[in-house]
Amino acid sequence: MKPQLWFSGTWLALSACLSLAACQKQPELAATTAAAPAAATAEQAAPAALPDTEFNPKLAEYIKTLSSDEFQGRAPATKGEELTLAYLSDQFKRIGLKPLSDGSYIQPVQLVQIDPKEVSAMTFSGDKAPAPFKYRDQMFTWTTRVTEFSEIKDSELVFVGYGIVAPEYDWNDYEGLDVKGKTVVMFVNDPGFATQDPKLFTGNAMTYYGRWTYKFEEAARQGAAGALIVHETDAASYGWHVVAGGSATKFDLINPNKNADRAAIEGWVTTESANTLFGVIGENIESMRKKALSKDFAPIPLGIKASVSVKSNVRELTSGNVVGIIEGSEKPDEAILYMAHWDHLGLDFANPKNKVFNGAKDNASGTGALIAMAEYFAAQPKPKRSIAFVAVTAEERGLLGSAWYANHPVFPLNKTVAGINMDVINVDGPVKDMTVVGYGNSELEAILQKYTEQQGRYIAPETKPSAGSYYRSDHFNLAKKGVPMLYAKGGVDSVDHGKEWGIKQQEEYTKCCYHKVEDEYSDSWDLRGAQQDMFLYYRVGRELADDTSAWPNWYEGKEFKAARDASLAK
Repeated sequence: MKPQLWFSGTWLALSACLSLAACQKQPELAATTAAAPAAATAEQAAPAALPDTEFNPKLAEYIKTLSSDEFQGRAPATKGEELTLAYLSDQFKRIGLKPLSDGSYIQPVQLVQIDPKEVSAMTFSGDKAPAPFKYRDQMFTWTTRVTEFSEIKDSELVFVGYGIVAPEYDWNDYEGLDVKGKTVVMFVNDPGFATQDPKLFTGNAMTYYGRWTYKFEEAARQGAAGALIVHETDAASYGWHVVAGGSATKFDLINPNKNADRAAIEGWVTTESANTLFGVIGENIESMRKKALSKDFAPIPLGIKASVSVKSNVRELTSGNVVGIIEGSEKPDEAILYMAHWDHLGLDFANPKNKVFNGAKDNASGTGALIAMAEYFAAQPKPKRSIAFVAVTAEERGLLGSAWYANHPVFPLNKTVAGINMDVINVDGPVKDMTVVGYGNSELEAILQKYTEQQGRYIAPETKPSAGSYYRSDHFNLAKKGVPMLYAKGGVDSVDHGKEWGIKQQEEYTKCCYHKVEDEYSDSWDLRGAQQDMFLYYRVGRELADDTSAWPNWYEGKEFKAARDASLAK
């Protein structure tokens, strides 16, 4: 069953006011477009000169080395990986971190590369069957099955709304439907975004159920033969060129069943293509959206069948996570994680002038911060719980290194207290705000706020929660297995230049450098802000390490709380 829904055109802002009490209740959300009072007060009170600006003077050196041309863009299964793993292992050994049980810091990660060499057009059959959809222009499909050929043939198309099964929100789009042999068609994002109703899911802020990756996973759990997501730029937070304009090569983890439990075909269709499919039964996207949001929605057959095939080259690869440990003095079997991904995109052989995707911000900066954090911890009194420093591979290939770690944890997940992810740190100088990505998720935020306020700074939610950024970095793989994970970074309210300038810096990086060869280290970077943030990361982790009674959890109603509760119950 689904709750009664209502539509609102009002855009809602998340409150920046967090409760400091370590309770399991989600912070209240401010139903206003203005800044939350607590956040505004903190902003006004922030001093011009902020403390804690020198955490580790070697930070710049680590970032500069990792992002140098010598490391060839740090792509998995390349010479760049060999150099990176050796460098990280050497640094961890120098610092004095404990290696894994085999005496090495490397956790092998088994990957598979699936490279489509031929994708057919998508054809249809039925009384009102439309013309075939062209690959990349009207649809973009692939397979994650580890096989050289995969297809759906005359597979019945069924619209399943948002493709969500979410017990905590009393929502089940698949209720009463047997999808064996069928191909499901569904909207991206979740109902809260469509309605802007803060009481429905989490309103404008995307939940895990809104992510396209979840929708394919759920379709597979339901037994679907194929799964197609309707692309809409606002709901996806990116254009069709992002979906279909890049490389079609897929990477995944190697597992015994070779992903035979996944749908044979996964993919997207354009907005125009979706209207064509819905038009077969006299509907369109807007009318189907209203049906999907209805409390009595039931899956809708589209009256046609689809066929599409993918031929692929398949190659198995071995990459590696790098793990170093400071063993706890009282409870060494319990751990706090610090995580960053070391990989980037490698070399662009088609570019004669600049072949290296240096990935300086993304994510030599976070990996350098991981080394600096380990070095700082090692110089302090020994923590009561263990601290694990985990540099993961293949984030750019689909968060695969962290997924491998989550499936093969060094510390059992019910002994993993919490984690902090560092992905693209602040290089633009001191800021007054600390941005929490996925704001309102867990009790870790209350600990962070305490230390943020001690710096004279304030907590702020991410500027575009509808993009679902919390589900797009490595911490997510631990989070969905229940481990509370904090993803926070220096914000945009620059001490020296103001908020508009800070926003402009982020926008310019996205435009000029993100996932481009222009993402290079610069001696002009101002790492004082990153140094501030690292003090916060340290203090949150240190408090959890020394308070051996602390077991932070997700707030009530969050999608990962059930997994955490079940894990701790063991």
